[in-house]
Amino acid sequence: MLGQRLEIRQGQGLVITPQLQQAIKLLQLSNLELDAFVEAELERNPLLQREDAEPGGEIDAPAPVESHDAAEMSFDEGRVTDADRTLDARSDDVYGDASPGERTSDRMEDVGVGEAQVGLNDWSRAGAGGGLPDGEGREQPDSREMTLWEHLQAQASQAAFSPSDHAIALTLIDSVDEGGYLRGELAEIADRLGIALERVEGVLAVCHGFEPTGVMARSVPECLKLQLIERNRFDPAMGCLLDNLDLLAKRDLSGLRRVCGVDAEDMAEMIAELKALTPRPGAGFGGEPAQTVVPDVHVRSDPAGGWKVELNADTLPRLIMDKRYHGVVAAGSRSDVEKTFVADCAAQASWLVKSLDQRAKTILKVSSEIVRQQDAFLAFGVEFLRPLNLKTVADAIGMHESTVSRVTSNKYVSTPRGVFELKFFFTAAIQSSDGGATHSAEAVRHRIKAMIDGEGRDGDVLSDDRIVEILKETGIDIARRTVAKYREALRIPSSVERKRMLKTG
Repeated sequence: MLGQRLEIRQGQGLVITPQLQQAIKLLQLSNLELDAFVEAELERNPLLQREDAEPGGEIDAPAPVESHDAAEMSFDEGRVTDADRTLDARSDDVYGDASPGERTSDRMEDVGVGEAQVGLNDWSRAGAGGGLPDGEGREQPDSREMTLWEHLQAQASQAAFSPSDHAIALTLIDSVDEGGYLRGELAEIADRLGIALERVEGVLAVCHGFEPTGVMARSVPECLKLQLIERNRFDPAMGCLLDNLDLLAKRDLSGLRRVCGVDAEDMAEMIAELKALTPRPGAGFGGEPAQTVVPDVHVRSDPAGGWKVELNADTLPRLIMDKRYHGVVAAGSRSDVEKTFVADCAAQASWLVKSLDQRAKTILKVSSEIVRQQDAFLAFGVEFLRPLNLKTVADAIGMHESTVSRVTSNKYVSTPRGVFELKFFFTAAIQSSDGGATHSAEAVRHRIKAMIDGEGRDGDVLSDDRIVEILKETGIDIARRTVAKYREALRIPSSVERKRMLKTG
């Protein structure tokens, strides 16, 4: 017997609207990528135009970017237009602090009114519902080869540098050209960072051990020397040959033999070894050519005290929607297809203008907090770079960690001490054993060095385990492997080797 039955089922699904996808994408784009995206939108959408273009009528300009300590910005809620009706999600679904697919109205039931935050807050689960559809607009970050600079930065992150030395290494890497040579002056870098030249040279010595061998050399002879050292083929005769490469270029072999003190057979072997080396170690890496970094944020000293944080207006695309032209084409639309196209263009234009304004305000807010946290570094130099993580910044400004992470990716800030990526300011911390304030990794590193430097006077060689015990007595909770990493980064031998050196000399 057949019958009918009425059932109502309630389910919950994760929905990421195209508008939310676009907002996430815009937030993490660099200024160069953003400019390319905006140019494509200007070509596609006839209702969009640049703010500095000739106006065609009444326009809806975005609000200027302001620097103030407010909660995350929310867009004005005006009257509902035909363009707004075409959006497939409400504004509170996209820019509220609820997770994607969760209504703000639903979330308000679980938190008090005083706990609710307005504006753009939580991007942490923004990709969980699937990626963008296949096509031109889809990002494919892994589709290109790793650049030389990315390769060097990855090695610097694994080199057991202290936070301040890691900052020095990144600055040196930024001065490497496409061939792998270091083109910056060490004295200038040291003066800009407010540190001693010897310290920069020490970090560079560690970087000379990076792959490919010979990278970050300051000259061709130095590049070849590093490669010969790795092959255990560098000797005084080879050093003389590298010092007189001009004679080799002139093919003055007899002069080379006299200078190097070798016979014809040895000279032929030495030249063959040189030919097997790579004079341009960075040439094997792909990627785009090096481009001048354009900072997204400027930090200047404020005469009234503190620091003044400003967005770089040159990196902010100012778009508007021509309302008069929209009215003309909307009135002239005859078919449903034409009306739908005009409505879609209006909705996308309005949304893009709002998203760009939101992006600018979010960058300014995150940058201002980072500058506040790293005030000592800006004032006194890299030695005073304090431990900082995403959560600290996120909690201070009322945003989610994932939002801060997206904002600090591929964004640069110009400071009196140079141009740095925003992620540069996030450094590690060492916990205190007594539950007090955290200790800077750099300070702990210098303390370890001072303890080992005093071994010769005391006659007692400290093992890594003993160093750990001493540090814990002073309130520093550190693992033995960390002490070993710091010691190796300082090029200090093990306790066994140091004992042997004391006995022999």
